[in-house]
Amino acid sequence: MPTNILMPALSPTMEEGKLAKWLVSVGQTVKAGDILAEIETDKATMEVEAVDEGTVGALLVAEGTEKVKVNTPIATLLGEGEAPGAKTSGAASPAPKAPAAPGASATPQAASTPAPARAETPKSAPQAKPSASNGHDDGARIFASPLARRSAGEKGIDLARLTGSGPHGRIVQRDIEKAAREGVTRAAVAGAGSRGLVTQAAGALGAAPQAPSSGQLAVAAMPDDKILALYDKGSYETVPHDGMRRVIAQRLTQSKQTIPHFYMSVDCVLDGLLAARERINAAAPKDGPKSYKLSVNDFIIKALALGLQQVPAANASWTEAGMLRHRHSDVGVAVAVEGGLFTPIIRHAELKTLGEISNEMKDMAARARNRRLAPHEYQGGTTSISNLGMFGIKSFDAVINPPHATILAVGAGEKRAVVVGNDVKVATIMSCTLSCDHRVVDGALGAELLNAFRAYIEDPVRMLV
Repeated sequence: MPTNILMPALSPTMEEGKLAKWLVSVGQTVKAGDILAEIETDKATMEVEAVDEGTVGALLVAEGTEKVKVNTPIATLLGEGEAPGAKTSGAASPAPKAPAAPGASATPQAASTPAPARAETPKSAPQAKPSASNGHDDGARIFASPLARRSAGEKGIDLARLTGSGPHGRIVQRDIEKAAREGVTRAAVAGAGSRGLVTQAAGALGAAPQAPSSGQLAVAAMPDDKILALYDKGSYETVPHDGMRRVIAQRLTQSKQTIPHFYMSVDCVLDGLLAARERINAAAPKDGPKSYKLSVNDFIIKALALGLQQVPAANASWTEAGMLRHRHSDVGVAVAVEGGLFTPIIRHAELKTLGEISNEMKDMAARARNRRLAPHEYQGGTTSISNLGMFGIKSFDAVINPPHATILAVGAGEKRAVVVGNDVKVATIMSCTLSCDHRVVDGALGAELLNAFRAYIEDPVRMLV
């Protein structure tokens, strides 16, 4: 019986996506790991890999189709000896055949994501059944999603030591995330699919916050017809929202409706940092794998990461079950792209050198602008930074990005008159405003974090110790 290839869930919050391009054609033979199609999510274009070998029997969804629900059959894969005309349960009628095209970059979760009730998985489709040890001891194949495989490689995790929580013991991304946590042994990952901490970890993976409960105030938006009535016809044009803009609107509206924000600001003297940056860049290798060129933003990332380690109670996220106290400082940095923004995350920023942070940030910012970041590179994190200093903005208040409890808004460094003792001097000052979730960070705690951040900025040598 042919196997259905399903629309994969490429992130914890993905419900639908656009089938941008087929990279295979009907009758083409594929093997596990071959790229089948490009899928556009709300933030990126990802690739779908084959999880088994066979022959493409039918393409059930045409190129360019939008709002394809997760776990909807998009193609069929024929096994050895099966004819293209064989029936598949739950399959849609074939879509127009698409030409083959060259592949692109990232490898997301494969199409074997378990189907919810709305999209039934064919009962007769062949399913791989790994042994209790995932087939590691006898040399059999390790069953893991492509996203989990890549994430495990990046984090240095041995898949052979994990027990998957996905269907039929398949290793999925949440197993990798759990194994990567400090203090959790890789051998102890079995049962990661149970409730409890995994439910809480969904927030740390970037899951959208829940809608306000009945006890919370939900503000209704003005209906479209009333808005349109305010303007003369022909005086405007309607530009449809894309997926990214809708997600940004949804998440930040929920943030403002569910997170009690408060704000506090400090002025940081930058002269010592600017002098240190100039000396470090002058001595840095100009080319080769260890070359780097530091920006002020690199110092800001490092200072905030170290500040969170100095004030660990502020390095937390709110959940109804309890407070998530994070061991590492995973700092997201807002990057403007056409139509919206990404927030790529510098993981374990407190442990990385300024040069490592600089190179990693440049790489992720470039890929963000091309919408080539993988979901795990911009989901989760423990705090974030929004820097508008390069636009000449003196100060502003940023909206917290759930599940974070803080976000630092950074303004421009500018020459100002400051009082030193009884004298007035000129110094380069940068205004920074910390937005805090009052459920997690109280006023005194936020002030402690902001003062720790300022101390690192004004004495940057401390970041090098």
